[in-house]
Amino acid sequence: MGRRFYFEGEYIMYKLKTSASFDSAHFLKGYNGKCANIHGHRWVIEAEIYGEKLQSEGEKSGMLIDFGDFKKAVKAVADSFDHSLIVQKGTLRENTMKALCDEHFRIIEVDFRPTAENFSKYFYEILKEREKLQMYSVTVYETPDNCACYEEEI
Repeated sequence: MGRRFYFEGEYIMYKLKTSASFDSAHFLKGYNGKCANIHGHRWVIEAEIYGEKLQSEGEKSGMLIDFGDFKKAVKAVADSFDHSLIVQKGTLRENTMKALCDEHFRIIEVDFRPTAENFSKYFYEILKEREKLQMYSVTVYETPDNCACYEEEI
């Protein structure tokens, strides 16, 4: 059962969902298993937004927001990570990082362990803060069968 939203005594909420994907590699330093080695995923970001009222005027009448704008925002986040090596800051030796950069590898350093759980919160916050979307949840799939979801109390 999801969260309930009431407007003038009636339950009302619209939710929109879209997704975008990116391919990248990562590893989990200190992990005792296969994921300690560099490996790749086709990550899928599935974002949900919500609202109580649809727009009532103009070309966007009857819409929560334009799906095109929503899809563009989620795709921009996904594209910013596409075809990269995602590394938690401080997990590779300085000379290793330099060698990879000298070879022109695209490396993205993040302040967290690059797990699906952490990415779901990270992408949620980007879409909420930078894109100003009224977020409901973000689900991140690292494989077709495994995902993590993040949502906050509204």
